[in-house]
This record gives sequence, C-alpha cells and structure tokens, in this order.
Amino acid sequence: MKQDKRISAKSFLDGAVSRERGVALIVVILVLAFMFTVGLALFSVTRTGPTVSGNMRWHQTVFNAAEAGVDSALRYINENMADFYGQYRTTFGGSPGFDDPANLNYFRRLTDQQILADIKTSADNYIYSFVAMPYDNDITYSAFLIDNNVGSPTPDHTDAILVCIAQGPQNTTVRLEVTLAVQ
Repeated sequence: MKQDKRISAKSFLDGAVSRERGVALIVVILVLAFMFTVGLALFSVTRTGPTVSGNMRWHQTVFNAAEAGVDSALRYINENMADFYGQYRTTFGGSPGFDDPANLNYFRRLTDQQILADIKTSADNYIYSFVAMPYDNDITYSAFLIDNNVGSPTPDHTDAILVCIAQGPQNTTVRLEVTLAVQ
C-alpha cells in the first residue's frame, strides 16, 4: 500500500506542476494582451496629436481673420455711416426674417455655411463679402449688420449687431458678433 501512496503523491505533484505551467501561460498571455493594448493606445494618441494641433492652428488663424474683418468693418462704418438705416441684412434666401428672432430664418438659427452661401447668391446689404486675407487667399471674411430692434414700435437706427464670419480650409468657420451704437 505504501507504494500506491507514493504513486498517487507523485501523480499529485506532477499534476500541480502542470497546472502551474498552465497558470504561467495564462499570466504571460494576459501581460502581452495588456502591453499590446497600451501600445495601440499610445500609437493612436501620437497619430491624432498632429491632426488636433493642425485643427487648432486653422481655428486660431480663422479666428484672427474674423477679428480682422470686425476691425475693417468698424473702420468702414466709422468713415461711411452716420446711422444704420437701410444697412441691415433682412432676408435669407429671399425670405424676410433674417433679423427677426421669432422667425425660423433668424441668423442665429442658421449655420455659418448657410449664411455664407446666401451672401454669395444675394447682394442684400453686406459690408464685406468674401474678402481674402493678404497672407492666404484661402481664408476669407464676410461682414454685415443686423437690426437688433426689429419689431420694436419705435425704430432705432443708432444701434446694430455687426456680424463677421470668417472661413478657412477644412471647413473651418468662426462667427463674431459685436453690438454697435452710434454716439
């Protein structure tokens, strides 16, 4: 009987060693899978970094163009307008309501691309239309005035909203709005 116990003890030890080898294999596979996942994440981050920084650069460049458009429009307004009567943009696609907050065609409900497409097809009161920047012809700005007192019982043409939309490559747009008042 002693011999049987030894055999069974030996069999038991052999089984434990083979189970340990199986566990070690699983641990190695898990560690490799984790390292592979971390490697893929690092690859993804390093690959998208330049794209994100390029988009940020374009956005900043187009924002600077919008600021230049506001400055240029303010200069034009100061030199050429005593008040804003008849200078407002009022229609979108030929329909009134571009300056009326209650209307579905109100300029703040429209995308920059929609407004720019309308300016391209309509010569209805704008200060500037697609003025190219001197350093890059792919970056343009457009500026126009909106009546901020539309629907008021007493019209006031001494204040307005100046809107400047700049656009650049990769469908980048920036819209700036400035409230103006004649002094």
